[in-house]
Amino acid sequence: MQEIEICEVENTHKGAIEKAKKAMPSQDELYDVAELFKVFGDSTRINILTALFESEMCVCDIGETLGMTKSAISHQLRILRQNKLVKSRKAGKEVFYSLAYEHVVKIIEMAIEHIEE
Repeated sequence: MQEIEICEVENTHKGAIEKAKKAMPSQDELYDVAELFKVFGDSTRINILTALFESEMCVCDIGETLGMTKSAISHQLRILRQNKLVKSRKAGKEVFYSLAYEHVVKIIEMAIEHIEE
């Protein structure tokens, strides 16, 4: 493990501190961001999201794609929907899920790009 280097003197830089404080989100926003990252912290949910990159799918389609039960998929979809990452559309007796926002793709693509560096 690489050791973290620290300053050898005690000195603060007021300009940098003020700039950082002005730019920082509120504590409520930071809490919400942390909660969102918890949702992204589950590989099953990431698999579901990536399955929805190209087109909407019903629970049966997602289950077949990922080799999982409808119950397991439904549980994860509920969490994704509560966090506004997916949306649903009912068509007769079927319910189709899709990404709620295009930027969800960008978030995951950026994460993949980061780990590949």
